[in-house]
Amino acid sequence: MTEPVSNAQAVTLTVNGCTRTVVTERSTPLLYVLRNDFELNGPKYGCGLGQCGACTVLMNGGATRSCVVPVAAAIGRETTTLEGLGDIHAPHPIQRAFIDEQAAQCGYCLNGMIMSTKALLDRNPDPDDDAIKDALRFNLCRCGTHLEILAAVRRAAKYVRDEMRACTR
Repeated sequence: MTEPVSNAQAVTLTVNGCTRTVVTERSTPLLYVLRNDFELNGPKYGCGLGQCGACTVLMNGGATRSCVVPVAAAIGRETTTLEGLGDIHAPHPIQRAFIDEQAAQCGYCLNGMIMSTKALLDRNPDPDDDAIKDALRFNLCRCGTHLEILAAVRRAAKYVRDEMRACTR
């Protein structure tokens, strides 16, 4: 009987500020490594085609669909997952805004909505509604909480601007 050929090798990634190594094939979707090997469950498996946004992470600050990005593409780049923003005891201002606006129903889309919002606010801390809608247009919410999500992003922008002002004082 022939042994299956494996192209697995050690891959070192920087995720949420920590350097970690995993043995995997370079073509393995980043999402699988984040969830299965690093036990980071913020990014969700949604469609597996990069179309729903549930798997969104930040790579060097840009919103990226981790289900269609091979792990090799993350080598040498900073990857941030939802867990890298904040936690239940100290939520990031964006997470706080989504909680304050009760912008979740089932919650499956929230990872993508929050991570896409983070990418948006990092490049534009004062977006108008058109910019918000444009930034979130590829994140699908099946529950229909779009108005609450829009309000949450507006509130998050305010929180982020307030935080920036407090740092300059």
